[in-house]
Amino acid sequence: MKLHYFFLCLLFGKLLVAAPDSPRERLSFNADWRFTKGDPAGVGTQLAYANIKTWLLPSGAAFTADPAAQLKRPEGNLAADVAYTQPGFNDSSWRSLTLPHDWGIEGPFSQKIPGETGKLPWAGIGWYRKHFTVPASSTGQQTFLEIDGAMAYAAVWCNGRFVGGWPYGYSSFQLDLTPYLKTGADNVVAIRLDNPEASSRWYPGGGIYRNVWLVKTAPVHVAHWGTYVTTPQITPASATVNLRATFANDSASPATVTVKTSIFDGAQLVAEAAPQSASITAGQSSVLSTQLTVPKPKLWDLATPQRYTAVTLVEQAGRVVDRYETPFGIRTIAFTADDGFHLNGRRVQLYGVCNHHDLGALGAAFNTRAAERQLEILKDMGVNALRTSHNPPAPELLDLCDRMGILVMDESFDCWKRGKKGGDYNKLWDDWHEQDLRAEYRRDRNHPSIILWSIGNEVIELRDKVAGPAIAASLTAIAHEEDSTRPTVLGSNASDASYNGVQKGVDVMGQNYQFGGYGRFRRENPTIPLLGSETASCVSSRGEYFFETPEQFAALAAEAAKQAAAKGKAAPKEIPYSPVSEDKGRGKSDLQVSSYDLYAPGWGCPPDKEFIGQETSPHVAGEFVWTGFDYLGEPTPYNGDSTNMLNFHDAEGQADMARQLKELGKIQVPSRSSYFGIVDLAGFKKDRFYLYQAHWRPELPMAHILPHWNWPDRVGLVTPVHVYTSGDEAELFLNGVSQGRKKKEIHEYRLRWNDVVYQPGELKVVAYKNGQPWATEVVKTTGAASKLLLSADRNRIRATGTDLSFVTVTVADAAGLLVPRSKNLVTFSVTGPGEIVAVDNGDATSFEPFQASQRKAYNGLALVIIRAKPDVPGAIKLHAESAGLAPADVTLEGF
Repeated sequence: MKLHYFFLCLLFGKLLVAAPDSPRERLSFNADWRFTKGDPAGVGTQLAYANIKTWLLPSGAAFTADPAAQLKRPEGNLAADVAYTQPGFNDSSWRSLTLPHDWGIEGPFSQKIPGETGKLPWAGIGWYRKHFTVPASSTGQQTFLEIDGAMAYAAVWCNGRFVGGWPYGYSSFQLDLTPYLKTGADNVVAIRLDNPEASSRWYPGGGIYRNVWLVKTAPVHVAHWGTYVTTPQITPASATVNLRATFANDSASPATVTVKTSIFDGAQLVAEAAPQSASITAGQSSVLSTQLTVPKPKLWDLATPQRYTAVTLVEQAGRVVDRYETPFGIRTIAFTADDGFHLNGRRVQLYGVCNHHDLGALGAAFNTRAAERQLEILKDMGVNALRTSHNPPAPELLDLCDRMGILVMDESFDCWKRGKKGGDYNKLWDDWHEQDLRAEYRRDRNHPSIILWSIGNEVIELRDKVAGPAIAASLTAIAHEEDSTRPTVLGSNASDASYNGVQKGVDVMGQNYQFGGYGRFRRENPTIPLLGSETASCVSSRGEYFFETPEQFAALAAEAAKQAAAKGKAAPKEIPYSPVSEDKGRGKSDLQVSSYDLYAPGWGCPPDKEFIGQETSPHVAGEFVWTGFDYLGEPTPYNGDSTNMLNFHDAEGQADMARQLKELGKIQVPSRSSYFGIVDLAGFKKDRFYLYQAHWRPELPMAHILPHWNWPDRVGLVTPVHVYTSGDEAELFLNGVSQGRKKKEIHEYRLRWNDVVYQPGELKVVAYKNGQPWATEVVKTTGAASKLLLSADRNRIRATGTDLSFVTVTVADAAGLLVPRSKNLVTFSVTGPGEIVAVDNGDATSFEPFQASQRKAYNGLALVIIRAKPDVPGAIKLHAESAGLAPADVTLEGF
């Protein structure tokens, strides 16, 4: 195969190989959609899942053990009388938009909507319609609609005829439009989505929130997700690559094809197999397996995420009818019971985080740059692994992890047959769990970043010693049928499941918040690998620090003793007074959580405690912290309205809560996003970021001081100072006076100076490692806010309509120092070919809309997300201003 047959381009680091004579096209289908909320009058329950599931199930037939069992659907045409499905319906009054789209993130926030799902209107029914023309040259081709994710219960019509659909909002799927299209004429695709209330424990978003594609092929072609690459033997000299490909014949006649398989390293051909022939019956498929040898393979690894591309060339009657590219990596993985996880033959500790799928102010609408930014921030912290909590991710996220060298636990479900919510996935379990699993595995199994298939999270069946083991084993069997190279795991918050047989139904056991049980598991399950699948759940708010007075400390201790007595328990052990409580249930005020990183809900713990559990249990493969980023929904510990008084530092806030309690019988809690993140919703690092960085990147010279040093109300009062450093000891100075030099003891991960008496000025820490200076950090008392500063994460962005620049807004004093507790309202304007996509500040209590041209700073910071308009290059100028502050500008280049 000669390279002049190809044009080559690089997208997300993935080689795309196509030829001028190949009929396969994969075209973005995101532009020019029309959208409206709600069904037309008279639909009622006609399109409820229970009434249309016999129409939907055939769409998943190829992903069952017996594909023929579900091929037949009812006679007639579903919802032919529903106006929105009809091609002649006038949709000109509908909103025009470009996908991906999340209707929920547009708000408004509502106190009436539970904080658990973000207080945003994601539930309900939505319709999308798109008009498009199929050129006459497409006659004789197959045309498919690929939807990467639509939330939820998607049903699709083309030119008024029902095509198919897929209920699970996190699954990707493909539908064949060929029988319904008209060449050389207007065609209309209509898609209905239905997001039931009480169907999620977090913010799921609503709409066609991932990318959509139109795929055109010859009638004989490589099937959807039709290749599977494995590398069973790897040595420094060579790697054996097995490629199994499925070929579909969608024509009315039998076909004989010649298949040629090659492997490329970039543009260089490195392996080529002898041509193979196959005969494919009309309307059926055929499978061919090919073995190739790659000499001196470059291994996919964390620091060198090398990928190859397998090119499958299909010829019929001497003519190329398909060319299909499969990026893959060559690497070995192994989970061991006694020595954790091994990548390419060496031990790699998993420094992982769990992340939900929303992208903060962008909501669930997927954007590659936004996801890349999240991963860049996490890698800076030391993250090498990601758990896709609790669902299959966007495919582009896996592409990013492949390219950036991040290991992935690819998760499927948050529940099995027994649900957690009224409209949960359990409603689909019997009909769809096999199809959803097989679709996930076939889509994702060529990604070298994926090392685990997670078959569930904290499912109810974990404590059922009959159903739990049986379902786990059945799901593992499906995983092994689809991919024999990766183990299964589940996230278990039930200690019973580690001993009642569930642990034997998976290849690796995942324990959630069982840091004290790692040793017991090893003793009782000596042959089963173990990891911390969800850990810590520490909560904090960026830039917030709370101190207790002696009176508050005594009152809280008395209340704890009272509650213990009411439960017939002994009073908690008395501890000496400190303005910073060590009680993980405290540290709450002003609807925020103190950033001393000592606080967690009952099931969780500070990071330090999990570090000890991991270090004293070397058989554990690592941890996945809950969570890397804050996310919309689940605002623990402020999950709902309160019937008790809450702590508030200022008199006005305390009075307002008292008024609400008297008038309403409750305090309305506005919290709508989580406090769990190591990074806040806007992408700003919390203090905790540096605790993990110090532990996970010991080779990086760094030191971090907390809290900030603006405490005019604490002059002369003890104000504890903590330092996170990758050094092994440090000396702290206040205004040049040493506060003492401290050395980390065994299993100590932060250094504390608990007796520092606050004086304004300068805190400085000098960290040491092995007796030598290692890192220095300074925190100063600032002046009053006097100006704004703007800093873009990238000053050049592509004029594609999807590329983004994230601009940080800092409220600063005259010297340019961030003013810690500033909350100034900042107004933005843009000139040039760009626009504001969203704004944010990381405050979990804010009801300010994300789609706006202004935002209050939260503790000195705000965020503006800028998009370059498509196909219009040029300078984009962002201007920011705030009353009483000097304004700021930043110029971006769209190219």
